[in-house]
Amino acid sequence: SGRGQMPANSISTQADGKTFEQLRQECLQKKKLFEDPDFPACDSSLYFSQSVPINFEWKRPRELCENPEFIVGGADRTDICQGALGDCWLLAAIASLTLHKETLARVVPNDQGFDRSYAGIFHFQFWQHNRWLDVVVDDRLPAVRNRLVLLHSASNNEFWSALLEKAYAKLNGSYESLKGGSTLEAMEDFTGGVGETYETKSAPTDLFNIMKKAYDRGSMMGCSIDITSSAESEAQTASGLVKGHAYSITGLEEVNYRGKKVKLIRIRNPWGQVEWNGAWSDESREWNVIDSSEKQRILQNSMDDGEFWMEFEDFKANYDKIEICNLTPDSLTDDTKRKWEVNMFEGNWIRGSTAGGCRNFIDTFWTNPQFKLTLLHADDNNDKCSVVIALMQKNRRALRKEGLDMQTIGFALYEAPADEDHLGKDFFRYNGSKARSKTYINVREISERFTLPPGNYLLVPTTFQPHDEADFIIRIFSEKAAGTMEMGNTVDADLPDPPMPSLPEEETDEEKGLRRMFEKIAGSMLFISYDTDRSGKMSSYELRIALKAAGMHLNTKLLQLLGLRFADENYDIDFDDYLTCIVRLENMFSEHDLLLIMKLLLSFQFLLLSMNV
Repeated sequence: SGRGQMPANSISTQADGKTFEQLRQECLQKKKLFEDPDFPACDSSLYFSQSVPINFEWKRPRELCENPEFIVGGADRTDICQGALGDCWLLAAIASLTLHKETLARVVPNDQGFDRSYAGIFHFQFWQHNRWLDVVVDDRLPAVRNRLVLLHSASNNEFWSALLEKAYAKLNGSYESLKGGSTLEAMEDFTGGVGETYETKSAPTDLFNIMKKAYDRGSMMGCSIDITSSAESEAQTASGLVKGHAYSITGLEEVNYRGKKVKLIRIRNPWGQVEWNGAWSDESREWNVIDSSEKQRILQNSMDDGEFWMEFEDFKANYDKIEICNLTPDSLTDDTKRKWEVNMFEGNWIRGSTAGGCRNFIDTFWTNPQFKLTLLHADDNNDKCSVVIALMQKNRRALRKEGLDMQTIGFALYEAPADEDHLGKDFFRYNGSKARSKTYINVREISERFTLPPGNYLLVPTTFQPHDEADFIIRIFSEKAAGTMEMGNTVDADLPDPPMPSLPEEETDEEKGLRRMFEKIAGSMLFISYDTDRSGKMSSYELRIALKAAGMHLNTKLLQLLGLRFADENYDIDFDDYLTCIVRLENMFSEHDLLLIMKLLLSFQFLLLSMNV
């Protein structure tokens, strides 16, 4: 956990640990084509919820055409034709990827093809949870009557896009796991970036500036027009725009026009044709009024087909949704004008210890993982700090075949008091959040942009309901460097050296009382019958408080382990298990005598009484 740049080298994901090059060389030496044992050519690689509805045959490219090629004449939009799988979100991201050649070269390495080094094996690189993964596949592809039935190229002898889809399906467990998703999800997996979505009709007033800064940082940006029915999909409007279609945003400018500044945006239709025909379109009269040098500067890099300029207000009126994928420094070239500062944490919601749910559940909310964010420096030309916070749950597509789907997630930001470690229930009872995600929603990642005064903030990521488990990562993108740390990391025991025990004849009345109490509790265990309702049990979520009362501070990981070890199915810990836990911890910290155990037992009794148990 903690701050760090994205790693430069990719990690092999093959079960046997072998790299793409090692596997390819083995196949070449044996003169055998690669057959991937991790993602075999069988029905379970296609579907997990049903039997395969079509009689697929797995065919290699050389069985489908005479002269297969990996890429024909450069990778572009025409290489991406949807097949019989509902993964148009993935195709739109691949189309956007073809506009960013350096990013494309990482995802689709060019060290492979059907030439002399061909061995039936290909590889692709994806970003997952702060790591670049190298995913190998064999080139057996699902076909019906010798034609590819899933993602394919318009050229029947070009296979990079079909093999990319197969590698992405392998990463997520099956082809079926790719049904339904967000273009941003795939954009992030192709870049390691953080996504944001804006509705143009309810966008912030500084949307143009947000997008201009994103463009200056090399962000991938797209936009689309909503459809009200499937019949409207890819229907063309009178102004030359297409509904339900993924466009790319390729430029933002301000020009002097008749004595005032006009904001312009450049958009590209991946089809390479069909363009906007309104104001500021290619041959419109507006261009004749502006200064010729300005016109030359803006239009010099414009593409002939499919790319056009619009006034920003026309853009907001016609388009509904904007998607921005903010890239990390390692994904950008050195000449990028500005780069985000990036911090990242990994964590877990574990039932019984850190799966506290949202603030509606105040008794457990405070037990969620907590992270401190220190914003020291305001943005340039501003007294506030821009920050994008993204909370992502891990591996949920791959877990679909086990019947697990997305958890409903969100997060909140609080002003953080100084010198506190993990904040307790009372803090959240009496302090409201300063900012939070707009909603709790069952998506892989929820992200929000905030503009906050410099200061210390506490970030609490949660599932909506308590006890819902998932692994997560948090990424924090800030304009200026920010300080971050995970709360609840202290491991120590504030245990004073106990005094030498008094001889029985020298004990005070108080000490005699304590001895009788200890013998009673430790002897007959009557303590657990004090409460018939709860049978002397405490919630495992309260373990942090109980240990703190006993002078012990454990970090979140240790508390999670203790919860898993000692809590029952109702997330309770009974007296016997608490005693076992305490003795083991006491031995871990140091050796103490009878009085320490008495102190711990009394702290447990006090806690139960204070909870009206």
